[in-house]
Amino acid sequence: MKTQQELPIETSIITTTEISTPLGPMLAGATAEGICILEFINRIRLEKEILDLQKLLNAVMQPGQNPHLDQLENELAEYFEGKRKVFSVPLHAPGNEFAQTVWKILQEIPYGQTCSYKQQADKMNNPKAIRAIASTNGRNRLAIIIPCHRVIGSDGSMTGYAAGVEKKKWLLKFERDNSEKPANTLF
Repeated sequence: MKTQQELPIETSIITTTEISTPLGPMLAGATAEGICILEFINRIRLEKEILDLQKLLNAVMQPGQNPHLDQLENELAEYFEGKRKVFSVPLHAPGNEFAQTVWKILQEIPYGQTCSYKQQADKMNNPKAIRAIASTNGRNRLAIIIPCHRVIGSDGSMTGYAAGVEKKKWLLKFERDNSEKPANTLF
């Protein structure tokens, strides 16, 4: 009879693929529940992020396809064509309650608009949590879908972005250029 320690620990699979974008290749990964990672290949600390995710989900990564990745590829293509403003692909974003709240608020920032870390903290009714919020934004594993690129400094400055500030600037300009402009406005 096997003891508890001898029983195999069940691991899950994160199916991965590389998606080409106008800003360079992105690594996409999905579990049976949804997309769990979408990051630019050149993101700082990507290897650590991957290891942390695998540990968190008790999963291994393997190349392949699944329905969530197919949907993501279509939605990303629509996004980069300026046609998609909101993503509907299912997400699997593990994190504690604080992280879930931070990421939910990020998803509420409208396409083509920005907010500051301070505004994010105010929306959470936690004005002293600015640094914790900024750190949690940085741990977002779902670039573009959970739009941490829309968060800027209170003074309007381009704060850090793990894939590089130039990508952040490009995404913000792209979204502004593709936003609906109210009638009777010149710009």
